[in-house]
Amino acid sequence: MSNALAIAHVTQALSLLLASHVGSEFDEAVKVEPRKPPAEAPDHPTINVFLYQVTPNTSMRNNDLPTRASDGTLVKRPAAALDLHYLITAYGDETTLVGQRLIGSVVRTLHEIPILPKDVIEETGHLPHLVGSDLAEAAQRVRFTPTVMDIDETSKLWGMLHQTPYSLSVVYQAALVLIDGRQTPVPAKPVERTDVRVLPFGAPGAPVPPGGESRVEAPSTTVAPAAVDKAVSAEPGLPVSDAAKKTTKAPAKTVAKAPARARKTARASKPPQPEPRKGTEG
Repeated sequence: MSNALAIAHVTQALSLLLASHVGSEFDEAVKVEPRKPPAEAPDHPTINVFLYQVTPNTSMRNNDLPTRASDGTLVKRPAAALDLHYLITAYGDETTLVGQRLIGSVVRTLHEIPILPKDVIEETGHLPHLVGSDLAEAAQRVRFTPTVMDIDETSKLWGMLHQTPYSLSVVYQAALVLIDGRQTPVPAKPVERTDVRVLPFGAPGAPVPPGGESRVEAPSTTVAPAAVDKAVSAEPGLPVSDAAKKTTKAPAKTVAKAPARARKTARASKPPQPEPRKGTEG
C-alpha cells in the first residue's frame, strides 16, 4: 500500500521505463514526456505518456470494508484500490515512419516487462516532486495490460482532447495501485476474562439436542402397578408375571363370551310356542 503520491509515481516510472528501453533502433535520442498529446506534433522522435482516467479496481474496491464501527470509530485503515489508464502516443518524421517504429518499441517493451520494476520505482523516487512516496515498499506490484478500443471509443477519447489532432497511439491499463488513508485505527480492546459454561441437555438454558423436538415416544407396554397388585391379591399362588398376564387376558375372554351368554338368555326368555294341532280324519 502507498500514499497519495503513488499515482504520479507510477506515471513517472512508466516514462522512465520506456525511455530506457525504447530508442536503441534510432540514430537520435527519443524524448519521453509524461504529458498529454501536444496540439502541434513535434518533428523529433517523441513519446507522450498521458494518464487520461483513474477508475476504482472492481475486484479490490471493497476489500477494506468495514472500516468503521457502528459508533464511527475507525477499526481498519481504508485503502483505495485504483486502476490507471494511459494513452501513449508517438511522434516523429512521417517520411521514415518514426511514429510507427516508436509504437512498436513501446508494445515490445511493455509486453516484455509487464510489471513495473522495483529499481525503476526507486530511481524515480529521488525526484524532488516525488520525495516521500512509498510506492517501492508496496507489496502489490503494478502490472501493465493493453486495452482494446474500437473506433468509436478511440474517437470519444481523442474528442476529449480539445484541438489536439489524432496521432497513432496505444492504451494501457496499470493495476493495481493501493492508496492508504492517513488515520490510525483504534486498537481492539483486550479480552478481560473468558466464561465457559457446560450444561447437560435438559437443564434450564441448555440447548436442545439435535432431533430432540422430533422424537416421538413409543407406547409403553408395562403393566400398571395397580393391575399387578390386583392380580397378586386375586391369586396368591401364581407368580407376579403370570398373574399380570392372566389379568391382561381376562377382558378379552369376557368380551368373547358375552355374545354367547346373551344368546342363551334370549332363548330362555322366549315363551314356548304351541304346537299345531293335527287334523282328525272322519
